[in-house]
Amino acid sequence: MSNKKAYAAVAVGLGLVALSACGSSSSGDGGAGGGDSRTVTLVSHDSWAVSKKVLKDFEKKSGYRVKVVEDGDAGQAVNKAILTKGNPLGDVFFGVDNTLLSRALDNGLFTSYEAKGIDRIPDRYRLDRGKNRVTPVDTGDICVNYDKKYFADHKLAPPATFADLARPAYRNLLVTEDASTSSPGLGFLLGSAARYGDDGWQAYWKKLTANGVKVVSGWDQAYNEEFSGSAGGRKAGGDRPLVVSYASSPPAEAIYADPQPRTSPVGVATGTCFRQTEFAGLLDGAKNEKGGKALLDFLISKEFQEDMPLNMFVDPVAEDAVAPAEYTKYAVAVDKPQTMDPRDIADHRDDWVKAWTSLVRK
Repeated sequence: MSNKKAYAAVAVGLGLVALSACGSSSSGDGGAGGGDSRTVTLVSHDSWAVSKKVLKDFEKKSGYRVKVVEDGDAGQAVNKAILTKGNPLGDVFFGVDNTLLSRALDNGLFTSYEAKGIDRIPDRYRLDRGKNRVTPVDTGDICVNYDKKYFADHKLAPPATFADLARPAYRNLLVTEDASTSSPGLGFLLGSAARYGDDGWQAYWKKLTANGVKVVSGWDQAYNEEFSGSAGGRKAGGDRPLVVSYASSPPAEAIYADPQPRTSPVGVATGTCFRQTEFAGLLDGAKNEKGGKALLDFLISKEFQEDMPLNMFVDPVAEDAVAPAEYTKYAVAVDKPQTMDPRDIADHRDDWVKAWTSLVRK
């Protein structure tokens, strides 16, 4: 999931409650790729976060020190992993999602490994079942979020569906991310394609463009600068009350507030959501394959799975993991998200992004 850690960064910058540990790694003198046999290196997008205690527990039990190499947005990280295939920057890659999974698998990034405890993860998340080149780690929904105060002040009902966003009542209110550079931007494009089909999504985006949708490069700019409903957006003077973000934005926005509100200031248009699942895999050519396997086991352990919601603001995939009450208090359930088979994404993604770019980047 893209840039969830930025929630914490903004909270710290505003003097709000900070995350207990949004950090990336423990210290260690092993080089990239885990050259030191007691160091295992995780390559990830910038949103990696884990509690210090949970990470230290793994290091104590396994005997490995964890080094983390953060490599930008999910799309950037996957592309760099492809460029370094065979001589990877680390042992395990975390953060490839179902929108980019086929690209990673088709380029042979991963070595098969069946993680211990994988039977606790439902089949609907195991998109590479049988080959086990990747292990599901978390899930969540890319959705349009809305600023509750704006809509209350303007006595306007917030949008609920994709179709609503193109209505005149919401002209110049929506900001989204570039589908060619941003994971949530791509997810929102795929959600519209799943909703309207290959024959209808371009007509839909023409309507959105005519209705004043604003496109920015990435999630951090969209949510923390342009969106009027976020703490960062309010400080930056953001004037867009609709933003493409996540169904988990409401808990993040509420939990970091001091004092915590009874309800989150951010709502979710649940009819605009696209289901996202993130995976990790043992990189082909990993220098510390044994340590990499231990790290994959850890990522689906009950301890790590229950730690994720308040650190990366994503949902666990393991059936025995329970999200913290503080998270579920503000969470928004999405009953019928849009979905798409990874093969369909592989067959159309590049053409759709190219067509999308020509529509919105004139």
